[in-house]
Amino acid sequence: MFTRSSLAADLAALGLCSGDIVMVHASLRAVGEVAGGPDEVHLAIRDVITDRGTLFMYASCPAYVDEVGRGNLTPAEEVEVLETLPAFDPHTARSARDNGALVEMFRTYPGSRVNAHVARFVVWGEHTDRLLTPQPWDYPFGHGSLLERFVELDGKVLLLGSDHDNVTFLHYAEHIADIPDKRIARFKVPVLENGVRVWREMAEVDTSSQGAHASWPDRFFAILVDSYLAATNNRGGRVGRAESYLFSARGLLEHALPKMEAIARPSR
Repeated sequence: MFTRSSLAADLAALGLCSGDIVMVHASLRAVGEVAGGPDEVHLAIRDVITDRGTLFMYASCPAYVDEVGRGNLTPAEEVEVLETLPAFDPHTARSARDNGALVEMFRTYPGSRVNAHVARFVVWGEHTDRLLTPQPWDYPFGHGSLLERFVELDGKVLLLGSDHDNVTFLHYAEHIADIPDKRIARFKVPVLENGVRVWREMAEVDTSSQGAHASWPDRFFAILVDSYLAATNNRGGRVGRAESYLFSARGLLEHALPKMEAIARPSR
C-alpha cells in the first residue's frame, strides 16, 4: 500500500517541483492502493507543488450535455434529450466518467474551483484566477483559452499511468495549427439564461475520437506524446505502481504543431 508521502517522494523524483503549474491525467488503478483513499493522490501532488504551484484537470460534462447536433444520437434520442435534460450547472454537474475517477474527487474537494463552461477544468492553486479567466464560448480549447494561458505560464503535463492518447492539451495544438480542412463540430448545450433553460449553440474544432483532420492517424495524440518523450530522452518513472511522465506543455506544442501541419499539408 502506498502513502501520500511516498507518492510525493515519487513525484519529486520524477521532477515535479514547488511552484509548478501542472495539468494532470491519472489512472488510479495504475497508481495502486493508497492509504487514506484515492484523494491522497491529488493531495500528494499539491504537497509537492505547494501553495506556490497550481494543479488542474479536465472535467468536461456529464453524458448528453454536449451531444445534440454532433450526429452521434438517433433522431429519437435527440428529441428525448432536448425534452428532458436539465440545464448544465458547472458547479454541481459530475465530471465526464471517461476522464477517470480522480478528476471528480478533485472537483469536489474543498478549495477546488471550476470554470463556467462545458469545456470545464478543475483548478487549485496560485494561478487559479488567471487560468479561470472566462473561456471563449466557441472554440474553447483555442486562442484565449485556459490552455493558452497554461502555455504562457510554462506549465507541465503530468501523466500518472494514463493513456497517452488522452492528453487533452493537444486539442489546443489542433485549434491553433495552421492547417486546412479542420473538422468543426457544431452542437447545442442546455444552459440557464435568466432562469430559463435554453439550448445554446456551440462550435469547436472536433475533439471527438474521429479527430480534427481526416489525415490524422489512429491514436495520433499518443504518437505525438511518445515521439516527444523519445526526442527529449524522457524515460519517466514510477509514481506508486504507475508508469508516469512529466514534461513541458510548450515543448510538446512545439513538437506537435509541425507534425500536424506536415500531415495535413503533405505536398508542402
